[in-house]
Amino acid sequence: MVLRPGHNNGMLGLPGGTTPQIPGTGGPAPLYPADPPARAWPLALGLAAGVALDALLGDPRRYHPVAAFGQAAAALEARDYADSRLRGAAHTAVCVLAVAGPAALLARRTRGRPPWQAATAALTVWAVTGARSLHNEAERAVVALADNDLPAARRVLPSLCGRDPARLDATEISRAVIESVAENTSDAVVAPLLWGAVGGLPGLAAYRTINTLDAMVGYRSPRYLRFGWASARLDDVANWIPARVTAALAVACAPVASMAATKPMAPLPGTSAQGPPAEGRSMSAAALRAVLRDGRRHPSPNAGRCEAAFAGALGVRLGGTNVYDGVAEVRPELGEGRAPEPDDIRRAVRLSRAVTVAATGLAVLVALTGGGRTRSATGPAPRWRPTTARAARTPRRTQPG
Repeated sequence: MVLRPGHNNGMLGLPGGTTPQIPGTGGPAPLYPADPPARAWPLALGLAAGVALDALLGDPRRYHPVAAFGQAAAALEARDYADSRLRGAAHTAVCVLAVAGPAALLARRTRGRPPWQAATAALTVWAVTGARSLHNEAERAVVALADNDLPAARRVLPSLCGRDPARLDATEISRAVIESVAENTSDAVVAPLLWGAVGGLPGLAAYRTINTLDAMVGYRSPRYLRFGWASARLDDVANWIPARVTAALAVACAPVASMAATKPMAPLPGTSAQGPPAEGRSMSAAALRAVLRDGRRHPSPNAGRCEAAFAGALGVRLGGTNVYDGVAEVRPELGEGRAPEPDDIRRAVRLSRAVTVAATGLAVLVALTGGGRTRSATGPAPRWRPTTARAARTPRRTQPG
């Protein structure tokens, strides 16, 4: 007998109280339909709203939770530092659990309350992403370079990257800013959104903790070579997929970067005038070639993909010698275009904004299709109810009091 919608399973009175069979299989039919999809719309709405909040308001000027975490992590490091990988791994584990644990508790407390779920997700996304701050700092460098004010442009650079800006000219500053925009589009936008779509509040909090720790101790300096090893490796793992998603989105959005600027900058002294941007489709192809050819040559397993994609999309050549704390590091060249110029920073910001929009849409889609679904997200399991006449007459057991 095949069940049809509207039948009352409790009144079927199947012989011997047997359960219905799936036609053609001989197996028992499930007592209930499969669990309905998790109510993922609060998380999806929160992800989109959080990106909108960041675009409108930027980072909180005071009491930024990420800054507060950084201060707490630095205070802990002063107590537990040792030139040891084991101590560094313990430091990383304590910091991540100290943030992800409360986030998981908050997610549990708001379960079944969609407005609160959406609100907490939006506020968390706002706190852990930084697209507007990234773009504002890059544009500050453009303004300084447009005024031929190299000292002002050099003062902007430490807010974007850790290289020594003291002797950088306009071309090298432009390269540094573009590379920072490319890498941080992944670290500060795409990665937290994807981890939020998959892991909800704990995913957002844990990722930002891991990334912040890497920025604090994940260096190959004498102090952090061992202590920061765990943080650096964990950050590499957490960013492996997001970096490649960022590169793919940059390839897809490359035509946005090829659009001519509304007010192109005049060439600075010592630089050449820029030619007209290439046609969008060819820039997408160039970005893809750069990723496939040059992305793996970078010492970072993740940053190289993002920087190569931006280099190809912008038609510029990135990479070269960078100086960190007086130590020179030679990075491979990425892309096959000309040397970057200040106006290319504007195009990089435009590309980063396009990738942000695309990544937001992707994260919302992942959330809606159950990327972050767990059993608990669906609320309590449905109560048992009888499926046959015999079962209906069987009294339920009471738990011993």
